[in-house]
Amino acid sequence: MIDKFTGPTDQAMPASSSAPKSDASIIFSRVRVVLVETSHPGNVGSVARAMKTMGFGDAPGSLVLVSPREPDVRNHPEAVAMASGADDVLAGARIVHDIESALAGTAFTVAMTARPREFGPPRLMPRVAVAQVRAVLAAGADNVIAFVFGNERYGLPNDVVERCSAVTHIPANPAYASLNLAQAVQLIAYEMRLTLLDELEAAGAPADGLGNIGYSGEPATAEQIESMFGHLQAGLAAIGFLDPANPRKLMSRLRRLFARSGLEREEVNILRGIARRMMLAGDGGKHAGDADLPDPGDDTTAPARPGEKSKKDR
Repeated sequence: MIDKFTGPTDQAMPASSSAPKSDASIIFSRVRVVLVETSHPGNVGSVARAMKTMGFGDAPGSLVLVSPREPDVRNHPEAVAMASGADDVLAGARIVHDIESALAGTAFTVAMTARPREFGPPRLMPRVAVAQVRAVLAAGADNVIAFVFGNERYGLPNDVVERCSAVTHIPANPAYASLNLAQAVQLIAYEMRLTLLDELEAAGAPADGLGNIGYSGEPATAEQIESMFGHLQAGLAAIGFLDPANPRKLMSRLRRLFARSGLEREEVNILRGIARRMMLAGDGGKHAGDADLPDPGDDTTAPARPGEKSKKDR
């Protein structure tokens, strides 16, 4: 099934073609490239060309632009010229104003940055990151993944990196590690193409070996994970473990911890249920009627309370 993107869309995309899709184009359509605050229109066009060369970009919205400097970059003459035949990928690019919209509906996201961060998701070599992406795509026919690239001059901000599932960078010559944005996209797209073609040729071979993340259930989406962090922060504040006025780096550490685990939807529900109990314990039932916070008893996967049977055992 070709991905149907969810979340707000700030500018309309052209209708997708109704022509039959091959197995390769179907799985390739679930790979998204996100460019954050790109400065030069020519780079956007070059990225569209790099994607199309490697078989990506068939699905409208496969290229997502977060607050590009040129608002109408899809029609900018320099972008069109540098796309060099990949006009369909460029025209189908989705323009949004925040990273939340860009990552909406994704099950796994990889931040592309060479700059070391004190906090953030696990750092992986490119082929290891691509192998984990392959595992997520194999875990569900509707799973969408994204590679996130920053501005040409200053890269990705910390808050964007912390929202991602993993970090990788291209191990270029340390004496001259300057890569054009489109070159970086081309290299990652090439690695993804090789991996996905191998997966298709293997026709059902295991996809979660070699230390990759393996999912036994449905991976949580970026929106579900962000909602969980909001509830968890509120719960920790309610019991006095976190001071909202001085949170320090607790939430950043928790983000890094959960990014290493590859959260599933049911696990997110359990953690939100725990957050709800913390809020109830911390404020005397003030949030008892909050419908946005799941009760562990409403989820058959949640552990039973002491002395009770779980719903599965009743």
